Amino acid sequence: MAEQNSTKLNYLERTLPEGLLVDAGWMERHGYSTSLRSQYVSGGWLVQPVRGTYKRPLGELSWERVVVSLQKLLESDLTLGGRTALDLQGFSHYLSQSGPSTIHLYGVKPPPGWLSKLPLKVTFRFHRAPVLFKSLGAAPGLQDGTVRQLPGPSEGGPMVVSTPERALFELLDELPRHESFHQVDMLVEGLRTLSPKRLQFLLADCRSVKVKRLFFWFAERHQHPWLKQIDQAAVDLGTGKRMLVKGGRLDPKYLITVPQDLNAPV
Repeated sequence: MAEQNSTKLNYLERTLPEGLLVDAGWMERHGYSTSLRSQYVSGGWLVQPVRGTYKRPLGELSWERVVVSLQKLLESDLTLGGRTALDLQGFSHYLSQSGPSTIHLYGVKPPPGWLSKLPLKVTFRFHRAPVLFKSLGAAPGLQDGTVRQLPGPSEGGPMVVSTPERALFELLDELPRHESFHQVDMLVEGLRTLSPKRLQFLLADCRSVKVKRLFFWFAERHQHPWLKQIDQAAVDLGTGKRMLVKGGRLDPKYLITVPQDLNAPV
C-alpha cells in the first residue's frame, strides 16, 4: 500500500506542476479518490486554495497560473481576450505596475464556480464567445488564426490569448457599459499593424452590428493603413440608428452616437 501511495505521489509530481491547480474531477479521473486526497492534504503533500481545488504546496498562486491550469490541465476552451489580451501584447496605456484588475475570459462553457472564490486580487469576467462570433466560439483554437500562444508561467507553459485583431472586436463589444470611449480610443490608436485578412474574417464572423460600426468609425478616425485593404461593401452593417452615448453626436455615416469631444479625426 505504501509503495502504491509513493507511486501515485510521484505521478502527481510529474503531472501537476508546482503553482498550478486542478479540481476534484481531475483528481478522480487520474485515480485519486476522496480519501486519498484527504490523506495528501493532511500530510501536507497537497493544499486546497478553495474547496474542491488542489495544488502542490510550493509555487505561489497567480492568475496566470490559474489560467494555464484551466487551459492545459482542465482542458477548458477559455481564451484570454479583450483588454486583457491587448494588455499582454503590449497595447494598453492603462496597465498598472501591479497588473490588471479584471481578467477577461472568452469561451463556450463558463469557468468553474470556484474560480471567483480563489484568493487573488483580480476579478475573472466570463464572456460567451458565441454571442459575439458566429463560428469562433463553436470551434476555438489556434487553427482559426484568431488566437495565439504567449509565454506563461515557466511551470505550466504558454497561455492561449486572442490575437490583437480579435481582442479589438472583444474590446469594442464592451462599449459603452464596461469601457469608456476615451480609453478605447487610445487603445485603438496604437493598433496600426493589424492583419487586414484576419480583420476581414472577423468582420464576416461578427454578429454585432454595433461592434462592426464602431470598428469602421475608430479605424477611419485614426486613418489606419490596413483599413484600405478591407472590403467594407462585403460587411453587413445593418440598418437604423444605434444610440451608444446619451447626449452624444450622431455620426451620419455609421449612425452611431459618439461623445461630442471625439468628433474630429485625430
